[in-house]
This record gives sequence, structure tokens and C-alpha cells, in this order.
Amino acid sequence: MNHPSILCDHLFYAERLAARSPQSIELAVIHCTELPDLALARRYGERIHYPESGTGNSGHFYIERNGKIHEWVPANRVAHHTRGFNEQSVGIEMVNRGRYPDWFDSRRQEMKEAYSEIQLESLCLLLLLLKDRLNALRFVAGHDALDTQEIPSTDDPARTVRRKVDPGPLFPWELLLLRTGLERYPLP
Repeated sequence: MNHPSILCDHLFYAERLAARSPQSIELAVIHCTELPDLALARRYGERIHYPESGTGNSGHFYIERNGKIHEWVPANRVAHHTRGFNEQSVGIEMVNRGRYPDWFDSRRQEMKEAYSEIQLESLCLLLLLLKDRLNALRFVAGHDALDTQEIPSTDDPARTVRRKVDPGPLFPWELLLLRTGLERYPLP
């Protein structure tokens, strides 16, 4: 197997995140940053949201549009990326504008940016590598399938929008499943 190159640039609080056995990871969650670039995603990732532990929200891996893969949190740590699924999953963030900067405006919910071929190739290689290293990994899901909460829209509080819609309608699920051999996470 062709192993992808992964740049380890862990978040300053990575070692404060709860430890876990990487063998407990059965699920990969695909996200998109919904931000214009990796630098802004990093600033968001470095924000402290949990003062008691001094940690924030972040995925484990980030994949740039040019295919470069960054590890921000090691797999043996529980990152805060998907409510209710963090302990059993690894979060993979694809750099993509998504709905930025109007995430919750009901008039601007369309995600228009396609994922680059090299970005998708890197994602597939990363997932194959993780499958090889994490014996229990057999499922994949989009953030949108796991977090279906609706919230009031910013333009009209009487209307609601989905809180999470990533990785979005342009994400090629069939290609990913075919290339990686992973299964869609079974939802009730």
C-alpha cells in the first residue's frame, strides 16, 4: 500500500485530551472545515472551549486542497469533533469553504465547493492506512449523519437550519466506499 505523508503538528493541548486505546476506534467521521483555509481552521482549533481541561474542538487529521495531510491530534487521544461519537471515532477534516461565512443563514445553505481529486486521493490513502493500523476501524460516516440538530437561522429565528451539513452533497461517498472497503455507519 502507498503510505501517505503525514505532517504531525499537534495542537498545543493534544496531550491534555483523554487517552484511549487506538484499538477502540471503529468509526471515521468525515468533516469539512467550512472555512476558507487551513490557517483559519488552525485558529479555530486552538480556541479553548473546555476550560476545565484546557482543550478545544478539533479533528485528528486535516487534509488540504493540495492533498497534504496534517495530524493535529494523535489517534490515542479523544478529540472533540462529533458530539456523542468522539470516544469511538477519528475525525478527518477536509479543507473546504462549505457555507462559510454564513453557516446558519437560511438563504445560504448551499455548499458549492467540490473536493479536489488530490484531496480525495489523500483521504482514501489515509483511511487505508488507518484501517491497517486500527484493527476495529470498519465504518465511516459524514458529520451530517451523526449530528442532525437544527437551530434557529441567523437571518430569521423563526426558521431553522441544520447545525452540521458536512461533508456536504458534493462529497463522493460511492468512490470512498469502493476505494476503502469501509461501510457506512449503521444509524437507527
